[in-house]
Amino acid sequence: MLRILFSPRVLVLHLLAIGALVVCGLLGRWQLGVFEDSGKPQATRDPAPVAVGTLTQPGRHLTSDAVSRQVTAEGTFDGSKQLLVAERDGGLWLLTPLDLGDGTSIPVVRGWVPRAGDPAVAVPAGKVTVTGRLQPSEATDSVQRRIRQLPQGQVLTVSSAELVNLWRGTKLRDGFVVAGAQSPAPAVAAKPVSVLPPTVAGGLTWRNLAYAAQWWIFGLFAVFMWWHFVRDILRGRTAEREQKPGPEPAAA
Repeated sequence: MLRILFSPRVLVLHLLAIGALVVCGLLGRWQLGVFEDSGKPQATRDPAPVAVGTLTQPGRHLTSDAVSRQVTAEGTFDGSKQLLVAERDGGLWLLTPLDLGDGTSIPVVRGWVPRAGDPAVAVPAGKVTVTGRLQPSEATDSVQRRIRQLPQGQVLTVSSAELVNLWRGTKLRDGFVVAGAQSPAPAVAAKPVSVLPPTVAGGLTWRNLAYAAQWWIFGLFAVFMWWHFVRDILRGRTAEREQKPGPEPAAA
C-alpha cells in the first residue's frame, strides 16, 4: 500500500491537494480580512484648505461633504462677543466670532484653556488668517443649561441657533471652525483642539464573508476529491491482485 501511496501518479494528487488547500485557505482568510476591515471607519480624501465662504453660507446647513474639511478664514475677531464653551475635556473652549469683512461672521474655536482666567482668553486685535477644520453646528442643550446655571458668558454647546440670539446683529454662517493655526500668532496661544480628518462610517460587507466561506468550502472539496481518487486507486490495485490467477498445482 505504501508503494502505491508514494507512486508518481499518487504523489501528483498529494501535491495538487496540498496546493489547493493552501490557496483556498489563504484566499478565504483574505476575504475574511476584507469583511472585518469593512466595519471600521474609513478615512476619506483630505483636500487642501479652501476659503470658508465656499463651503458655508448664512441660513444654510453644512453639507455632509463639508464636515471636517480644511478651511481658511481671514478677518478680525470681535472680542466683545467672545464666549466660553464649558465642560470641554475639563476646561473651556474659546469661541469668538470672526468678521470676514463681507457682512458675515463665522464662529471660531480658537483653542482650549483650563480656566476662565487663563491669559490665552485675551482676543488678538487686528486682521488674522485662521486655518482649521469646519464643523457642523451642535445641538442646543437648553435643559442642561437651565440645570447648571452657567456663569455669564458661558455656553454648553456651539449651536448656530443659540449664537444667533446671543450675537444679535451678527450675520452668522452655519457651522464653526476649529482653529489649527493662526497668522499672525497670538502673544499667548490656547491649546489647539484636535479634530479628526473626514471619515465615513464603515459598513460590513457580508458578500466578502460569503466569499471567504466559499473559498474554504472549495478547499474542503479539494480534500474530498483527493481522498476519493486515492481510495479508487487503492481499490483498483487491490482488485487487480485478487483477480490475478495464482500458480497452477503440480501434476500428480
